[in-house]
Amino acid sequence: MGGFVSKAVNENMKNNQEFMVEMNRITLERQIQMQNQMRERMVALQIARAREMLNWFGTFYAVAAVGMLTGFRHTRKPGVLVPLLPLTFIFGYQVDMAYGNKLLRIKHEAENIIKFESELLDLPMNLPTLSTIDMARQVQHDRLLMHSAEPPLYY
Repeated sequence: MGGFVSKAVNENMKNNQEFMVEMNRITLERQIQMQNQMRERMVALQIARAREMLNWFGTFYAVAAVGMLTGFRHTRKPGVLVPLLPLTFIFGYQVDMAYGNKLLRIKHEAENIIKFESELLDLPMNLPTLSTIDMARQVQHDRLLMHSAEPPLYY
């Protein structure tokens, strides 16, 4: 009888472990998918922001260019057109960011940094560990207890 029960318990434990491994795999896949979707949304926001900025800056650039050209026509002084040069570079950058392949070039540069200059990506004092996080939580809790005018709501 004991052999039958222990065999059933062992089989149940094995099934439980397989279930837990499968659930962990699914959870990890879902987290990866969620993080990727969040990244895609952030990139979409960045592109949308660049396009919105281009609308405003394009309008400013057009008004400023017309004003400078009108000023040049009246005064015939080329110094009136000098601010047009840096504004043209800024406008070109905004157009490239909003509708060009600037983000693709940035992505390729980021890939090169990851491949060939990964030391630039290291965090100061390396990755946090569970023990350093727990220590920081304890220090924060101790500070709260020492500097609090009234007792904390939790213990």
